[in-house]
Amino acid sequence: MRVQVRRVDELGRTKADTMDTTPGSHTQKSILVIGLTALIGFGAGRLTSSIQGPSGPRITGIGGIFFKSEDPKELKAWYAEHFGMPTNEYGAMFEFREGADPRSIGYLQWSPFSQKTTYFAPSEKPFMINYRVKGIEALVDELKASGATVTDSIATYEYGKFVHVMDPEGNKLELWEPMDSVFTNLYEGTTVK
Repeated sequence: MRVQVRRVDELGRTKADTMDTTPGSHTQKSILVIGLTALIGFGAGRLTSSIQGPSGPRITGIGGIFFKSEDPKELKAWYAEHFGMPTNEYGAMFEFREGADPRSIGYLQWSPFSQKTTYFAPSEKPFMINYRVKGIEALVDELKASGATVTDSIATYEYGKFVHVMDPEGNKLELWEPMDSVFTNLYEGTTVK
């Protein structure tokens, strides 16, 4: 089914676009991804304050949503045009305030990847979730002790520490202990707020 959509550009001009919303269409998939991204982005800052659990190593929120796309460059341009999302070389950076400390800024990365990417391997799924964590070293030790599959070693970058884990259903997860101040310096003024 094709639907007519009206939007107003930055100069106040009304434009009409037609969108294909047939089940399985590119537009329907994009709407699903937008909805999931918005839900995750909106909730990411609230997760930190709502998690009731140990003060030790744990997940503190969502750090990113990564998914395969037929044309990542074109898809980023489409989101920028239709939703005003400022994009970067990786996708778009969503900015939020930490629930435990509203002065502290956190980030969620939205990234379309090529269909040919091997970054999600050994998972065969077309997506990967990045989880923000606290105490990554201890968390990895606990995961290994419980028999979970950790696919690599902790890698350290200026913006945080990363490691990948497989869940029981074959989903590859990226765990990230962030250093958000680096992103504040790199992307200030170019994030989705």
